[in-house]
Amino acid sequence: MTQTTPTPASGVAAPRNLHLEDIAVGDRFVSGEHALDAEQIKAFAAQYDPQPFHLDETAAESSLFGGLAASGWHTAALTMKLFVASVPVADGLVGAGVEVSWPKPTRADDILHTQSTVTEIKPSRSRPGRAMVTFETLTLNQDGETRQRLVSRVVMFARGQR
Repeated sequence: MTQTTPTPASGVAAPRNLHLEDIAVGDRFVSGEHALDAEQIKAFAAQYDPQPFHLDETAAESSLFGGLAASGWHTAALTMKLFVASVPVADGLVGAGVEVSWPKPTRADDILHTQSTVTEIKPSRSRPGRAMVTFETLTLNQDGETRQRLVSRVVMFARGQR
């Protein structure tokens, strides 16, 4: 896996410990890459989503997917790995809810990366120094095709707050 320095849309390298005051709506963060292969797909499926189209190429050929496809939950787990590495929130990415969709299946030859954009910052009315931050994270393959869309709401804190 190759890793790049997380960079908001401004082109300036992001601080390693992002706080609420370090981000703005429109900031975009791009992750490094993760190369997927059939063995990873099968190993994840065997443990967490043991369905024929995730475990066996022959069975997968006659499925809706027309070939071996990664579990959506495998794609989600890889997305989280890339998201966390590219958006270094000081107190961690504390999730408060997500919406996830998989417009196309993730395949064994996909090289995935994420692009995460801050779409909303909603300050808390009852707790100063914190906000609900919404990110749209697209998981893209090497051809720029979206494999997953994740909209997540994350609690973020200002420096010195909790």
